[in-house]
Amino acid sequence: MNPRKWKLAWVSFLLPLIILGITWEVRGKAEARGEKMSVEDLTVEQIVQKANRVAYYQGSDMRAQVHMLIKDGKGRTRERVLTILRRDDEAKDEKDDEICADQRFYVYFKRPADVNKTAYLVWKHLGRDDNRWLYLPALDLKKRIVAGDKRTSFVGSHFLYEDVSGRNINADVHELVETTKNYYVLKNTPKDTEAVEFAYFNVWIHKETFIIIRSEYYDSKGEKYRVYDALKVERIEGYPTVIVARMKDLRTGGETVETHKNVRYNVGLPDTLFTERYLRNPPKKYLR
Repeated sequence: MNPRKWKLAWVSFLLPLIILGITWEVRGKAEARGEKMSVEDLTVEQIVQKANRVAYYQGSDMRAQVHMLIKDGKGRTRERVLTILRRDDEAKDEKDDEICADQRFYVYFKRPADVNKTAYLVWKHLGRDDNRWLYLPALDLKKRIVAGDKRTSFVGSHFLYEDVSGRNINADVHELVETTKNYYVLKNTPKDTEAVEFAYFNVWIHKETFIIIRSEYYDSKGEKYRVYDALKVERIEGYPTVIVARMKDLRTGGETVETHKNVRYNVGLPDTLFTERYLRNPPKKYLR
């Protein structure tokens, strides 16, 4: 064989092996650092969609018992014990992160005595304002919550009504400002600044689970005033789930720690449960 052709044949044979070896070396070093190789980088829109699905759309429905410990700036504490029920209005392919349906939420309070039997109902819409109702048993009053009230305190805690049912991802402009070993860091700026009390907020999204681990809210002066932290995460029925979370008010020094127990997905909650009639007549079967 011609020496030149012999050399070209060996190069043709060895080159793929050399490239493969380099690829596996890079992948091995990345995995040793706890990173995962991906075919292509995610866009900021894909990151937001995945995080939103994990936070609010896992399973076709969900039930959880929630304990809130509310602490003011002087260290005085109060508690809330409640059940949250959530149902999606339509079936979805859980592998498709872009599919986010309208939802319904039912929240029922058990303790303390002054909020016992209080019920909160939300019909969450993607293309328009949500419908929200609050039932106050002491007054036997069913109150419609207007759209502007969703950025107010959720029954005296440091969480807001919108924290419970979720913020529409189309309400903000999202910017990927940093990528670390474990997190995507996004800056989110509201499109309608008159509708919210914050100028922007940053979130840290875990790369593997897409759980929002931390959120920091800033006012118009650029001062951080509100912070959310996911303190404990577990996999339940295969779904990564925040079990303990905390919301801090840096201005007052107060905070609320929220603990979830008996979390269940795909319970089979009927759509008729999420109607106004159950505000006064709670569905006891699903609240145990």
